[in-house]
Amino acid sequence: MKREQHDPQADSLPIKLASPARRALVNAGYIHLEQLAEASAADLKQLHGMGPKALDQLRHALAAKGLSFADERT
Repeated sequence: MKREQHDPQADSLPIKLASPARRALVNAGYIHLEQLAEASAADLKQLHGMGPKALDQLRHALAAKGLSFADERT
């Protein structure tokens, strides 16, 4: 059985996001940046492969679209 390859160009996650963080998000069902606005940074931090640098990159990418993590809204 052939395993499907994920096409990083098909998602809207930041291009420079490290592969372990990207895999962690995709495996958790997050393939579009906008989906992360419904998640909390605390929950994403628990994903294996998701470190502080990746969270910061995602935070900046969300902010560029006027979005933020669910637990960081004011």
